[in-house]
Amino acid sequence: MRTKCVLAYSGGLDTSVILGWLIERGYDVIAVYVDLGQPCEDREAILAKARTCGAIKSMIVDVREELCRDFAFPVMQWQARYEGTYLLGTSIARPLISKVCVDIAHREGATVYAHGATGKGNDQCRFQLAAEAIDPRIQVLAPWRIREFREAFPGRTELIEYCEARAIPVKASKGKPYSSDENCLHTSYEAGLLEEMTTDGFALVEFGMTVSPQQAPDTPETVRIDFESGVPVRVNGKTLKAHEMVLELNAIGGRHGIGRSDIVENRFVGMKSRGVYEAPGMTLLYEAHRLVEQLTLDRDLVHLRDRIAPEVAEMVYYGFWYCAKMDALSAFICEAQKPVTGSVEINLYKGNMLVKSRTSPNSLYDAAIASMEGGGGNYDQTDAEGFLRIMGLPGRVQGAVRPRG
Repeated sequence: MRTKCVLAYSGGLDTSVILGWLIERGYDVIAVYVDLGQPCEDREAILAKARTCGAIKSMIVDVREELCRDFAFPVMQWQARYEGTYLLGTSIARPLISKVCVDIAHREGATVYAHGATGKGNDQCRFQLAAEAIDPRIQVLAPWRIREFREAFPGRTELIEYCEARAIPVKASKGKPYSSDENCLHTSYEAGLLEEMTTDGFALVEFGMTVSPQQAPDTPETVRIDFESGVPVRVNGKTLKAHEMVLELNAIGGRHGIGRSDIVENRFVGMKSRGVYEAPGMTLLYEAHRLVEQLTLDRDLVHLRDRIAPEVAEMVYYGFWYCAKMDALSAFICEAQKPVTGSVEINLYKGNMLVKSRTSPNSLYDAAIASMEGGGGNYDQTDAEGFLRIMGLPGRVQGAVRPRG
């Protein structure tokens, strides 16, 4: 019997070639298109192409809501940014793709899970670490890590020629100056001319989600975002599902040039790489969430979260979504976010996000205590004398023994 294989299939150049290559090597391939909200793609045409090219089955699984609700929003609650900048739009999606493909492998009796990630990148780690954590028995097949495949397809030219010879329709062209990956959270651009550090990425890339800040409207637009226990629930008074929330904010932020970045980042496999990103909706949500947190969370809890957040970002970026540490940290952030309820208004202007107002029924801000005017509230400035005497005791003792001046 031929071995059944589930292929994470996008219909793009790489997975179109991999589909044919797997069939030629004796696999019965089930092509799975995981719908992450990729714009401007004809889903039914992609599935039909997979069947025409020899897949025994092709199917589409819509996980847009799950992606935003169960993956992107929890990462946002951590305020997790890889190396302080990257909002992890691709990283977040990969474990969900693996989850879908492994579930289908179980249902269809497949023992192999194949993907199109290269042996140099991060995605191979995310796909495989997630799949094997879900089912250690699954065989993960990555053609780009097989010498025979790389020798047959040393570059994009050979991939395109393979498709042309077999009448496989693909949008890729031999002259495209970079590659891109997109979902409803963001679009990433890399490779090609972007590998040259002297290339102006913002000038080169044809952004699909955002206008440039220079071309954004000359008047600000105010957007209001409401949160309940750390979860965004309304935009401008309209209750939306998670993925609808992201799409709405993509449109609002995109027309004001919000959320572009150009990063040289450190891949998990050890090399540096350059990526240009746009994530208008998630950039707005990160900022709005942070502003509500400023009212509702106490200092020590926020500082603890902020110390752990870089490690969470690393775990997501590297591919360790399904592990005991992430499970425990997920429970922590759920508890920590319970008070984060409130509304924030932000003025958007030419790539900038300027807070206009913030309110919360759980606000810890007390104007009477904080005011520099008078002595209102239950704070007595006289108490600061003793507070500082106690806090300064170690320094005074050390200063007496080891004078600094």
